[in-house]
Amino acid sequence: MRRGESAVSAGELVLDVRDEDRTYRFRTADGVCSKSAFRPAELALLEALHDEPLGDFLCPEANYGVVGTALTDAADAVRMTESSARAARLCERNAAANGASASVSLVADLSELDGRFDTAAYAPKPYTPLAVGKERLARALAQVRPGGYLYVAGRERTGIGRYADALRELAPVERLPGECPVFRASRPAGFEPSTYVTPSHIEATVDGVTLPLVTVPGLFSAGRLDDGTRLLLETAEIGDGERVLDLPCGYGPIGTYAARVADCDVWLSDDDRAATRCAECTLDAADVEGTVVTADCATDVPNEAFDAVLCNPPTHAGEGVLRDLLGGARGALAPGGRLVLVHHRSLDLSTHLRGFENVRERQTGTEHVVREARKER
Repeated sequence: MRRGESAVSAGELVLDVRDEDRTYRFRTADGVCSKSAFRPAELALLEALHDEPLGDFLCPEANYGVVGTALTDAADAVRMTESSARAARLCERNAAANGASASVSLVADLSELDGRFDTAAYAPKPYTPLAVGKERLARALAQVRPGGYLYVAGRERTGIGRYADALRELAPVERLPGECPVFRASRPAGFEPSTYVTPSHIEATVDGVTLPLVTVPGLFSAGRLDDGTRLLLETAEIGDGERVLDLPCGYGPIGTYAARVADCDVWLSDDDRAATRCAECTLDAADVEGTVVTADCATDVPNEAFDAVLCNPPTHAGEGVLRDLLGGARGALAPGGRLVLVHHRSLDLSTHLRGFENVRERQTGTEHVVREARKER
């Protein structure tokens, strides 16, 4: 497979497949892995699979859809999965824009998929906890029909050796030639996947309110309630009868607290399906009710419906995510509603709060500050 790649504009990458005289264009965005350049692991999978009979083809954690889109013509059917709602939307957009017939599923657990596949290809993202990556290896292999193949690719510096060792514990494995390592595992008959990720149950108390919380590795502050969220909860005032949105919710401490301290209508939203699954479990553990959605920022919550949006934003995710998140928060607020936001004291988020009125500082902690911003109209 002869190819070339380039960035033609901010947020768009071009892949030329010279053997096919075909050009693919991929939209990227803040918040996805490797937004400015194609990942070597994904390109290595394209090289390894370009001339293989793929049959029904599965791409777990497909990022913005490079492998699934570019190999559609070589497969009978393609299913891409993502645990990120933002990445899943990009997969759908890029498949459609390139004329690729592929389906996209937003799932955290591959065992939720219906059907089986002849081939699967997985490029673990560099920030994935090893336990989570091993769980995805095992679940992906379980979705492959006996005798089918799971291909796994990655660079040495991103820990592919650990994934290869984990794969060898599950099935016969061979390394394929190439600069970027690609390993191929043959799915044994009678394979039963091991479990590497189990939910953890932790407890936090805020102003005398006990919060039973359910988490998994890879989520923000999975081992304890973080100091920023605690300061936000100690500062926020939630009234009976209000509609409250926890955005982004993580495993649900903010929304759960709101539901425990007031008779209010609570919604929780997060981009990460693993997070929202935990948020659902946290609400159940606390014996409170709330509506949980998995969505890119505020795209799937009612517009102008909420009296309060409580937010501990992922400030590491990039300016584009912050813009969309806080812009979405304003759109979700009813006129007169308030955004209560916590962030590190060293950060300046004033640019993202320009659409609000009456921005004021509510509380300052050792490392964090809580601000309140109103939507007057």
